[in-house]
Amino acid sequence: MKPIYFDYNATTPPYPEVGEAMLPFLSTAYGNPSSIHAFGRQAKEALMVAKEKVSGFFGVDSDTLVFTSGGTESNNFALKGALEFLKSKGNHIVTSKVEHVSILDCCKYLESKGVQVTYLDVNEAGLISLEELEKALTPQTIFISIQTANNETGVIQPIVEISALARARGILFHSDIVQAVGKMELDFNLFDMASISTHKMYGPKGVGGLYLKKGLKLEALIHGGNQERKRRGGTENLAGMVGFGKACEILKEKMKEEIVQIQKHKERLESFCKENFEVHINGEGAPRLCNTVNVTFPKIQSEALLLNLDLEGICASSGAACSSGSLEPSHVLMAMGYDEALALSSIRFSLGAQTSSEDLNRLFEVLPFVVQRLS
Repeated sequence: MKPIYFDYNATTPPYPEVGEAMLPFLSTAYGNPSSIHAFGRQAKEALMVAKEKVSGFFGVDSDTLVFTSGGTESNNFALKGALEFLKSKGNHIVTSKVEHVSILDCCKYLESKGVQVTYLDVNEAGLISLEELEKALTPQTIFISIQTANNETGVIQPIVEISALARARGILFHSDIVQAVGKMELDFNLFDMASISTHKMYGPKGVGGLYLKKGLKLEALIHGGNQERKRRGGTENLAGMVGFGKACEILKEKMKEEIVQIQKHKERLESFCKENFEVHINGEGAPRLCNTVNVTFPKIQSEALLLNLDLEGICASSGAACSSGSLEPSHVLMAMGYDEALALSSIRFSLGAQTSSEDLNRLFEVLPFVVQRLS
């Protein structure tokens, strides 16, 4: 039986048209965009067309986008680049305890270099407190980095209010929007910087972007060439960027319709879980993405549940990360006040454009059987 995929927050299956668009640039159209001959001009033209498609989808000027290798690089570029450029103005960053590990690890690195970092708590629903954010700001605060939506719970932070507060205080606002793209409408006027990853939006892996508000300058993270207006050195991942552009082109047409359908599937899945098991939907008290269901099955280890689901052809995940063979509790759920046992009893179903009613029907057949087996 073909496995059924419920792990769209980990990565998305590329639209078939994405691979088709990329293929020539992995075979016959192999020119370097920096070369002046015919092959180079062909590559340069493809690069510019891709960037126009991406910027058109996000509603921004093409020169405000820097292509990167993905969300992790974009987050590092935003934090390290802004800090280096603004170090004469201050030495303090505000973020939250539920950010992606690429933000948290970057902040730990910056702390080792003497940077002051405030990690905001969240409530039981996974939301930061705007009052606590305002209290955390000091004359030395140079930027705020708060994700738009959480990858584990789907919880959406109050980015409109965060942006307004940052603007009122003259502080830059960066947001990791990786999980939000394609799942909700986004207003880039709210952001000074925003991190994007293409493989979370039906495009290829190994490519992403950082949005920089017009006129904003950052210190380059990667030196070694004039690419990306000297903001990121190195030969461009042309095939990946073409795939990025194609994914944006398709999403621009399909996103609204897909969101409605995915939301219906999510509501059906949550209703099934609450009607058939004693579970808790994590982040239920907050605005959440249309596709993410993070659910706690008390007294059932998430690792065992996921392995048994996998044996039945159901592919889901937990918010925990495997490290050296030991399962660690989700830092997101722990920050929301869960004890270790509950955090280790939670799994995530994340849905997407290709999720069907038949997929859910199969999950509804399998899940009670697996839960009963492990209870």
